[in-house]
Amino acid sequence: MRTHTPALCSEVPGDADAALRQLYSHHAKALHGYVERFCPDSASADDIVQETFIRAWRHLPQLSADDRPLRPWLYRVARNLLIDADRAARSRPIGVQPQPADDARDDSGLDQVLDRQLVSAALRQLSPAHRSVLVETFYHGGTPATVARRLGIPHGTARSRLHYALHALRQELEDHDAIAC
Repeated sequence: MRTHTPALCSEVPGDADAALRQLYSHHAKALHGYVERFCPDSASADDIVQETFIRAWRHLPQLSADDRPLRPWLYRVARNLLIDADRAARSRPIGVQPQPADDARDDSGLDQVLDRQLVSAALRQLSPAHRSVLVETFYHGGTPATVARRLGIPHGTARSRLHYALHALRQELEDHDAIAC
């Protein structure tokens, strides 16, 4: 497959358009196939390819003066655009769609009160050591290292107790669900 497109542009402005059309006809299909592998949908791939050719059009005089193949340059520009799009997507916070209110019942927070009572009862079933690690971690916002310092226990012990406490709490809550059904 030929990746070099000779004599892209001359000094005549109309020739720049013809050169870009020629560049597009030689490389667009392959570039689009490359970009599609990294895009979530076809529209995103189309946008990246379009922006790549816009940048090629902007740099047409430099590209035509250079006798190196153009396809690697196009792929590098597309790759950079893909990276930029990925970074931009990751930097935006994910919006949460508001959930419609359940109009069927108006419990005025009854579910929250019942959930708190259920968790409180499950916590009382845990050993004091496990309960203290859970409370320090989740209610006081501590990391296992800070919890270990607060409770005067080794860091590994705090992590272990947290693991087993969560397991025991989960089991208590599952047992309650089994009885409720």
